Amino acid sequence: MGSDPFTSLRTGETDVNVLWLPVAEPDLTVGPTVATGGRVLAVPAEHPLAGRGSASLEGLADNRVADLGPGAPEYWVASMVPTRTPLGRRIPRGPAAHTFHEILALVAAGLCVHPLGVLAAHCNSHPGIAFVPIHDAPELPLALVWRSTADSPAIRALARTGADIGPVSL
Repeated sequence: MGSDPFTSLRTGETDVNVLWLPVAEPDLTVGPTVATGGRVLAVPAEHPLAGRGSASLEGLADNRVADLGPGAPEYWVASMVPTRTPLGRRIPRGPAAHTFHEILALVAAGLCVHPLGVLAAHCNSHPGIAFVPIHDAPELPLALVWRSTADSPAIRALARTGADIGPVSL
């Protein structure tokens, strides 16, 4: 994940990406939801939350989360990392991260915590990071997304297969 999650599609570097929803970009087509899963909070291994069984969205106000900067659409970032907790407390931002790996490095260094989809925890072990389930976060839908002008038989076949299989629960 870079600071703009849609660049690789728009430049043609990738034909189809699996992205968390919502995606509200007029030049992109959102296909079927292929997976749903919970959310986790990436915390430094020595953080007090690392030893707990879960974290809450309300607790985000007591920590800093990575600032993804102006490249990522605000609505998209807020769907993963809200600006306020359910009770209205502000969630502090910073330091800046432009890629997924920068987020992990900042968390491992103890500079922030960061919410992620559970798939990120399954696919990315990182020394010095614990992934704690966020018990009150909504499920995260992941869907196929492609550049509308790049529609092709192969993309349509992939989308049909994704729809036929249905969302996998992570």
